Amino acid sequence: MEKTKKKMSFGEMLRLNHRGLKLFYDRYPQMVVSRLFFVIWNALTPYVGIFLSALIVDELAGNRNAERLKFLVFVTLGSAAVIALGTALLNKWKEAQNAGLWLKVENIISGKMLDMDYVSLDDTHTSELLSTIRQNMRGGGWGLYYVILFYEGLCSSALTILGGLALTVSLFMSKVPEGSGILVILNHPLLVIAVILLMLAVTFLSPVLSNKGGAYYAKYADSHNLGNRLFSFFGFLGYHTEIATDVRMYRQDNICDRYNRNKEDTFGSNGLFAHLAWGPMGLYSAAGAAVSVLFTGIVYGFVCLKALAGAFGLGAVTQYVAAMSKVSGGMSNFVYYLGRMRNNTPFLELTYEFLDIPNTMYQGSLTVEKRRDRNYQVEFRNVSFKYPGSENYALKGINMKFEIGKRLAVVGMNGSGKTTFIKLLCRLYDPTEGEILLNGIDIRKYNYREYMDIFSVVFQDFKLFSLKLGQNVASKVAFDKNRVLDCLEKAGFSDKLAEMPEGTETYLYKDYEDKGVDVSGGEAQKIAIARALYKDAPFIILDEPTAALDPMAEAEIYSKFDEIAGDKTAIYISHRLSSCKFCDEIAVFHEGAVIQQGTHAKLVADEEGKYYELWNAQAQYYTETA
Repeated sequence: MEKTKKKMSFGEMLRLNHRGLKLFYDRYPQMVVSRLFFVIWNALTPYVGIFLSALIVDELAGNRNAERLKFLVFVTLGSAAVIALGTALLNKWKEAQNAGLWLKVENIISGKMLDMDYVSLDDTHTSELLSTIRQNMRGGGWGLYYVILFYEGLCSSALTILGGLALTVSLFMSKVPEGSGILVILNHPLLVIAVILLMLAVTFLSPVLSNKGGAYYAKYADSHNLGNRLFSFFGFLGYHTEIATDVRMYRQDNICDRYNRNKEDTFGSNGLFAHLAWGPMGLYSAAGAAVSVLFTGIVYGFVCLKALAGAFGLGAVTQYVAAMSKVSGGMSNFVYYLGRMRNNTPFLELTYEFLDIPNTMYQGSLTVEKRRDRNYQVEFRNVSFKYPGSENYALKGINMKFEIGKRLAVVGMNGSGKTTFIKLLCRLYDPTEGEILLNGIDIRKYNYREYMDIFSVVFQDFKLFSLKLGQNVASKVAFDKNRVLDCLEKAGFSDKLAEMPEGTETYLYKDYEDKGVDVSGGEAQKIAIARALYKDAPFIILDEPTAALDPMAEAEIYSKFDEIAGDKTAIYISHRLSSCKFCDEIAVFHEGAVIQQGTHAKLVADEEGKYYELWNAQAQYYTETA
């Protein structure tokens, strides 16, 4: 943002903002409509009071007809009551429809994330783009969040101008009576035009100056975001209980102190924005405020001189001063919101860059056959894969066929390609070379969603939500309680479940429920395994499923492995080779290739093989040295 960019045209600016408004209208039409009605009502109804007040003042200064005064007062009070009632009702509607605007923006962003190809979501550029968008929004509200607010301000300003002009047009039409001396010059067309132009110039100049000051936030958005990110991290580090021990043991609060108390940082008293506030930003804002006061002086001077010359009465003075002040405010706000829209467009461009990331993965159209016998045969045929932007193969020349109902263990050192292998199998990525077949057909030809439904996976970085235990297991709001209990028992969670006050209705963690229960890493892993079982897919894949479990819990999972897998085809990734003894076959990965394959007994007997090396590297810690 700090780099100079080509100046955006007015049409392009409106197009980008209009797209944002359409995004909101398509998803939340009542939110947009309720704001529009409220804006129309709020912008035009004040003029009813101005007009009626002018009539009352005129009557008091003129004929003082009691009956007419009573009628005007009755109409004024009645209209005020109707306006107040209408305002309350419309405001209630608007507030109800606009609750959680911030979350609605997050929903648009999150919806795109959920709809995005995993290959795009896993890309570093996408992560950086998403982080920048959220920092812009959290730091100053920039981006989609401001679109509807700026449009609301723009519409309100336009309607305020129109209403005010309707009450002030007669100001310039009213003639000063002949014989008023030098003040007759106020009737001269050139003077009237000059006054109008001066008012317009002053009106437009004020918001232009204010916008120039505000533009510095957009110009230095990168610095603003960095400062906000540092504060968001270091300023709240003490709230993260999971790292509380490290913070205290290593006095990491000193690192936080360095960022939180540094006066030279972005928001410090001697930082970038402090200097800007003392300099151009402050000067532009002060100049804008001064110019707006100048407009008020011009209006009062012109209206009072015409009234003094006898062009109109006291009531009209009240009407014109109030209406012209409204027109002035409307024009200033109109220009101000246009300027804010222009300042917001670079942030909208970033948002649309994210929302426009295309889904390039072919979704397929063939239906995956629903087989009761779970007879799904998957084959890797000469599969190789490079991560996007990388020249190196993560996997090379993989040939493998899964036997139905068997247990396959996948082992190897870190970075050998084990997790990449699983991501290809689940079609989170497509192979760079070769093909993966399901029952003899390339998996890319199957309906993408249906193909993924045949897999239950527990990844290393699984996530549980701060919702009910049953909802976490079922991944649904409504769940089958008996089925949830059965899956939790198979996963070894029964003892902990007995301690939960409301059973499957117990909330996990305390984010949304004070009575929520915190679970350990091992307990969370058991819930994740139960979730995989609840899905009841033909393939079950466990990626380091016992990494957070203690030895007793790990032994329990191993002993129940056959029961957990049932009639499913199971794939088991682990660094603990003792788990491989429970599997029918073992595939040893090394530097992106399968270098050994066979049973535990066969592989451990090959003293030249990688599996023998890995097995003995771990076994030495569990055997006594002579």
